Amino acid sequence: MIGECTSSAFHLEIHDWHITDDPRFLAWKEGRPQPEVPTGNAFQKAVQIAVAQGVQVRRVRVVSEPVNEYVRWEHSITAEHNIAIGEAVRWLPRSLASTLALPGNPFWIFDGRLVRFSIFDGNGNVVGHQFSDAPEVTSLCSSAFAVAWDLATDHEDYRLD
Repeated sequence: MIGECTSSAFHLEIHDWHITDDPRFLAWKEGRPQPEVPTGNAFQKAVQIAVAQGVQVRRVRVVSEPVNEYVRWEHSITAEHNIAIGEAVRWLPRSLASTLALPGNPFWIFDGRLVRFSIFDGNGNVVGHQFSDAPEVTSLCSSAFAVAWDLATDHEDYRLD
């Protein structure tokens, strides 16, 4: 979907745990070298192409503090896996998000016109997606992302603990 964007692809993450059986996370947790991420995987290629065409790709991660080990790992790989491909990433402490009107599920919003919600199970695994192009939904998500982005701290400046 990022490959079809003409202006923006914004992602709001609101869970402290995702895909906890990721081999890279498990290796990091055990102090072993992390398996290589395939160079130029589909997501990376799509982001790089979109950014080269002028699309803004942004991500806000809403996190509980002190952060858990998954968020600590995620923070440690963000420069290499997100920023290096052209994403702008910011971190928002959950304590600063209390008064924000945020949707109940994490989402991507593409060109301000289409929202893809990710549905997770209790173990942090994606079990499905919901899509909406309803104006009230795209407006809510656009507004939520904009406010979260403004409150959040750039990856380079966000300190753990």
